[in-house]
Amino acid sequence: MRKPVFLVLPLIIVTGTDALAEPISPSFSQKLDIQVRYDERSNSPSREQYRLRYYPSVALNSAWSLNSFVVTGDDFSSSHNTFGSDNTDYLYARRLYLRHENDYGKTELGIIPTYKGRVSSTGLSKDGWINGVRHVKQIANDTAIEVVVGQLANAEASEAFNIGGEDGYFEIEYSAKMGQRHSYEASFEKMLGGTFARAEYRFRVNDEDTAFIELVQRIDESTAKVVVGTSGEFAASAFNTSYPIEYFAYYSYINSDFGERAELIEDFLGTGHGGSLEFSGVLSEKHDVEWFVRADVVDSVSRLLAGVKLSFES
Repeated sequence: MRKPVFLVLPLIIVTGTDALAEPISPSFSQKLDIQVRYDERSNSPSREQYRLRYYPSVALNSAWSLNSFVVTGDDFSSSHNTFGSDNTDYLYARRLYLRHENDYGKTELGIIPTYKGRVSSTGLSKDGWINGVRHVKQIANDTAIEVVVGQLANAEASEAFNIGGEDGYFEIEYSAKMGQRHSYEASFEKMLGGTFARAEYRFRVNDEDTAFIELVQRIDESTAKVVVGTSGEFAASAFNTSYPIEYFAYYSYINSDFGERAELIEDFLGTGHGGSLEFSGVLSEKHDVEWFVRADVVDSVSRLLAGVKLSFES
């Protein structure tokens, strides 16, 4: 059994206007998401599942905070437990990190998230973790450079805090907006024994809808994943009442020789050709309750998901 190695967080000296951040009393905040869903696949029995996502945070002063993430599920990209199963009562802390944030960007150090902001379809799962450091430098209002250095493994959630013996991870990303309608990202990644180039372009069609295309090319194996999709909101009318419904739809193709990174991708459906269509809406604004329905197809396998989500924040 591999012995756990404890992560030592070094002291970071920050220069600039907030090097000596205004002292304030530490404050605690938290957020909890609860989801219950029905999952039916054409090639396996149906199941009922639940997910808990808990985000505690302590603001140490106006710039520094200590953050964590606790969630159900048993591996990097899995966050659901199954009702009625004897061996799926998983609940693990997957992250613990310091964050320093100001007008010029942010730095995260420890067992950090896989993302800096919005999670792309070709990005790593939002439920995963990286052992290392991230720095985001805001060059201008609409331009940023991100650098991440650390370790990553396709590991079980119970091993998230075991540092050492994992594959090296490196990422550098440039993101920018071009006016109000166009934005793009370009990045270079080394992880899990592979080298990847990733590109993303997003076009704001109107105030409600956005179209996007994403590509991840594995440079050392000449394999790729491509995603083309759209997201937005429309109004369903009934009985002289307008009800907003959000949607998310995309087509994806991923080569079967893509490697381990494939299963760690946020919107991984399976290798080959696939597609997904999801609708969601608000059941109760007062109690922050939402519903969703999603249909996936990967080659000859189809899947239907439906459920509700509740959120609490303080």
